[in-house]
Amino acid sequence: MDEKAQLLIGPDEKVSTGEAVLLGLQHVLAMDVYVPPIILGGLLAMGAADSTGLLQATFLACGIGTILQTAYFMKMPVSQGPSFVPLTAAAGVVLASGGLHGGGMSTLMGALLVGAILLILLGLSGFFQKIINRLVPAVVGGTIITCVGLSLIPSALNDNIFEAKGDVYQNMELAGITAAILIICVAISIRFPKVQKLFKTGSIVIALLVGTAISASMGRFDASSVAAAPWFSLPQRTIFHWGIHFDMTAIFTFIIIYAILTTETTGTWFAMGAVTNHEITDKQWNRGIIGEGLSCLIATITGTTPVTGYSTNAGIISITGVASKIVFVAAGVWFIILGFCTKLSAFLAAIPAPVIGGVFAIITVTIMLNGLNVIRNLKVRESDLYIIGLPIVITIALVLIPQKIVHGAPQMIQYLLGSPVAMAAITAIVLNLIMPKRAKI
Repeated sequence: MDEKAQLLIGPDEKVSTGEAVLLGLQHVLAMDVYVPPIILGGLLAMGAADSTGLLQATFLACGIGTILQTAYFMKMPVSQGPSFVPLTAAAGVVLASGGLHGGGMSTLMGALLVGAILLILLGLSGFFQKIINRLVPAVVGGTIITCVGLSLIPSALNDNIFEAKGDVYQNMELAGITAAILIICVAISIRFPKVQKLFKTGSIVIALLVGTAISASMGRFDASSVAAAPWFSLPQRTIFHWGIHFDMTAIFTFIIIYAILTTETTGTWFAMGAVTNHEITDKQWNRGIIGEGLSCLIATITGTTPVTGYSTNAGIISITGVASKIVFVAAGVWFIILGFCTKLSAFLAAIPAPVIGGVFAIITVTIMLNGLNVIRNLKVRESDLYIIGLPIVITIALVLIPQKIVHGAPQMIQYLLGSPVAMAAITAIVLNLIMPKRAKI
């Protein structure tokens, strides 16, 4: 089958407002963007007000960043979300600089601000696309996409199912049921073309709603947190609340973090290009980095950690066949609404992790397979076998590495060990530069 036929709705195709609203919500439901702020809140022992403020800030930054990237800068269906990479560094900076309410957050805000501005300047310089053209040919890009999906699989399985709160057997049951519903929806859409649009485009939201309903029947859905949350509230923990302080050690730390995030985002963009059958232009690379910097700047202003290109959405497009930019703008609007509607945010946060995990596991596999599909279409050289293979080994190794080894390493090394995609990308790039070019096989 022609690869382009896999998309039911292309990036520039129009959809009705009602469809955009529902399909945009589907992207939001499938993205666990509330997890990183919850983790950071726990690391910093935040109270209810601070945690709520951090969650609101994250939703707002995701929404504004998504709209900016999709409609104005990258001009591809790109959704922004909080990365897990900066969390330990952010907590470390805050705790080392006086604590949550002792000036630590102002030091963190200062470091985040500088890093975001540097990203914007990199895009404006026009230099970023030259880096990509020189260092990331198709074989490296396909390898990075593969490693993006591969690195997410353990998070889907461990964090959301095996190690999630609750009985592990019940977690597996919930995740299995949710995944089965998703597969059934996709199977129906393939077997019965007349209902393809409903069951393929809505497969993820159907699976999540059914999974949530079943979890509620098991007593796993905590409605009390939703009932206790107010309907609307304004963000209270912005940069104007925390203040700004510039510390060179913190700034240098986050320059390294931003470099790692940029490497990961590059992989996400390659994945999006692969699933939408689109070759990213030089202009898009530079504009995308400007949009990435602006997204991180907005995240800093609202009072949260960087929001970057979110790889999950490439998998969602693969499953649903919907790549419309209008849908992604609608997802951005949903995120902004969540930033102000506290009760709706509480509802999303209350969806049991195994339900998310059942869908997330399939999404991650589709991302990995899209990377392998890019590689499959290449005429592979002998040296390419190592350019492809070694990054995959490194990704698996860093996913499985014991945490005592990570914690025993120097701080900067810890950041790299905590980002399998960045390490895989660096490995692929270096090998592509140093390996001799031999005959195609």
